[in-house]
Amino acid sequence: MSGYIVVNYRITDPDAYRAYTSAVVPTIQAHGGEILVAGPGSEVVEGSPEPVTVVVRFPSRQAARDWYDSPEYQAIIHHRLNNTEGSMVLAEEFQLPG
Repeated sequence: MSGYIVVNYRITDPDAYRAYTSAVVPTIQAHGGEILVAGPGSEVVEGSPEPVTVVVRFPSRQAARDWYDSPEYQAIIHHRLNNTEGSMVLAEEFQLPG
């Protein structure tokens, strides 16, 4: 089953954040990830989410966790953490009981 990283945040320092956006894609691809949703422009239908939503699909939950824990990602994570406010969750693909 696929694993998903779902991120919702507000960018607090756009100039400093650019270092993250230019570096993160190769780390995702190296772990078999595919960016499904990225960026501002989501339509809010309920609640008070932040303006940026990102959804990344990995081949498995473990692959998503391995990406997050990888030395390559940990080397750049500070560019996101220091320049955004929001949340990131790791979720597993849902399958209807059958």
